[in-house]
Amino acid sequence: MLLMRRLIPPLLLAVLFAGATLGGCAGAPFQEMSDARQAIRAAERAGAAQYAPDPLAEARQLVERARLGMQKGDYRQARDDAEQARSRAMEARRLAEAAAPPKS
Repeated sequence: MLLMRRLIPPLLLAVLFAGATLGGCAGAPFQEMSDARQAIRAAERAGAAQYAPDPLAEARQLVERARLGMQKGDYRQARDDAEQARSRAMEARRLAEAAAPPKS
């Protein structure tokens, strides 16, 4: 009986922690998708289509893959793809801003 009293609180705490952790990943990644799309638009405005077309194209492909993942309910993969898309779009913007001639 004493053993049960000592084991139950840590087990309950572990279950609650696991539930909270998994619950954070369960929803559709709407914010990540929005962030990725905004980053792509910013890269396009910076001239990435001309100066950094490859990372921009990768970002667009990743957003599309994330969109399809959301449709299938594969939210974890969709979130990962959206985050990668944002990262690639940010890289495209950085490259475009470095390569573009200065504006007067």
